[in-house]
Amino acid sequence: MENKDVAKRWFHKGNNDLIAGEYILTMPNPPTDTVCFHSQQAAEKYLKGFLAFHGREAPKIHGIEELVSICTETDSEFSKLFDIATDLSGYAVEVRYPLEADHEITSEEAQHAIENAKKFKKFVLNHLKLR
Repeated sequence: MENKDVAKRWFHKGNNDLIAGEYILTMPNPPTDTVCFHSQQAAEKYLKGFLAFHGREAPKIHGIEELVSICTETDSEFSKLFDIATDLSGYAVEVRYPLEADHEITSEEAQHAIENAKKFKKFVLNHLKLR
């Protein structure tokens, strides 16, 4: 399978996470932790898609900052994503387990997580000239 095809598969999965997160937010009393988890997953998949596009193996890690760092080896512009990477990284594990989260996530925080995931999507696709 060609690199571009593998990347598109990653992007498809990332899009599904975004769709799920946005839909969940429309529910009455949405499970905001789940929205944040899907936002983190979407960003992770867009970054892994970028790596796949460039023929790089997508590492089996969830740390957004680490993935951004790996992407900067191919495109230094990715360093611009570190700030929002930090916002999303905690949602990979902490929100999934009851003793890890230190506070309830508000709907506003969940919306912010979705917006950050969309920023990753836009950034990655713009750097690949794909839409």
